[in-house]
Amino acid sequence: MPDTPSVGCGSSATRLIRDRTTWLHYAQLGALGYFQFGFGSSVLLFREESGVSRTVAGMYGPALAVGTIAGGVLFPHLTRRLPLGVVLTIGLTGLAVGAGMFCLSSSVTGTLLATVIAMTFGILVLSGVSTGLSDHHGTISAAAISEANAASAGMGFLAPLLTKVAVDAGMGWRAALGLTFVLAGTLAALTASTRWRSPADSNKVAVQRDSTGKHLPRRFWLAWSCLLAIESVEAGLILWAAEQLHERTGVSADTAGIAVSAVLGGMLVGRLGAARVAVRIANVPLMFGAIATAAAGFAVFWLATEPAIALAGLLCCGLGMSLHFPLSVALTMEASNQQFELAMSRNSYGVAFGFGVAPFLLGALSDLLGIRWAFCLVPCCLFAAALSLGQLARLQRQDRVEVSAPTAM
Repeated sequence: MPDTPSVGCGSSATRLIRDRTTWLHYAQLGALGYFQFGFGSSVLLFREESGVSRTVAGMYGPALAVGTIAGGVLFPHLTRRLPLGVVLTIGLTGLAVGAGMFCLSSSVTGTLLATVIAMTFGILVLSGVSTGLSDHHGTISAAAISEANAASAGMGFLAPLLTKVAVDAGMGWRAALGLTFVLAGTLAALTASTRWRSPADSNKVAVQRDSTGKHLPRRFWLAWSCLLAIESVEAGLILWAAEQLHERTGVSADTAGIAVSAVLGGMLVGRLGAARVAVRIANVPLMFGAIATAAAGFAVFWLATEPAIALAGLLCCGLGMSLHFPLSVALTMEASNQQFELAMSRNSYGVAFGFGVAPFLLGALSDLLGIRWAFCLVPCCLFAAALSLGQLARLQRQDRVEVSAPTAM
């Protein structure tokens, strides 16, 4: 970590201090968000340009999942040997290279390979930023992680807009997605020039963390199960909400595309305001509130037959979902016995499953039951998340009782 004043992991601070390190982490995750949210529209335009089928285009989802898993496996190995700043530099450089390869390639094979490369190194960025903010801000890291994800969502809004501008101007989608190369490359250079802890200090921290145990405790896996469930919800809604809106309300397919914008809009608004809330309310009750908000919004969306009401439901759902990922990450970090690198590696598997499997499962169910009834998978996932969270809360209460119990004479 950088040699700058920070809040330690055991801190009881109640105010988020955004120093140079914090802003740098926000920018790093913002570059990844630009690629992730610009990627979908780029794949669609590439499919139209090259004339490939929807089945072939569907292979980019698993390619993202493969890259996510690869990055998750690679991250702890790198952090045991290198300072976090070097790992983030590698991640940003690889993200830039992968995005550049995608823009320069004109074949399906080339773009699929580029997708795997970009996401592999992108996960190093995601894991490095989450680990860095957890280390840097300690007990209020959920607030910082929420703001970092707000930066990611904000850049996600910008990406499709710039893609449309580039296409309308005759420059093509490659010019817009190619900005990832510029953003990530610039941030890689900036990260490399930032003063970080020496390798000796980093090795000392790694040894201290390894001494806490090689296995993650049960509390971590409960928090991880919650992460897996809510990522499945996010992936399913982003991919299939437009289809439900089109079928249920009768709006055109183009208009139904606004559904994703409504979800992302709610997520952006929620994450921008999350920092003030996250430093005042504990993570577990705040997560319960976020799950309940998402469930209420989804119920409105699922029952609505009017487009405006359905979009309002999605906006509410996005507000709840805005806290899901940052709070889940914070909960897994808290439960990891300070094995942050190992925890983020395992978290990446949950993200990969959510985005690589859940949307396809929802699609398969829609072929059998129709999209409306297939969407019952969403409340099931939210219930599973709440169930895991309830078990985690029970274990935390037991810990507090044991700590407060008087010592026998």
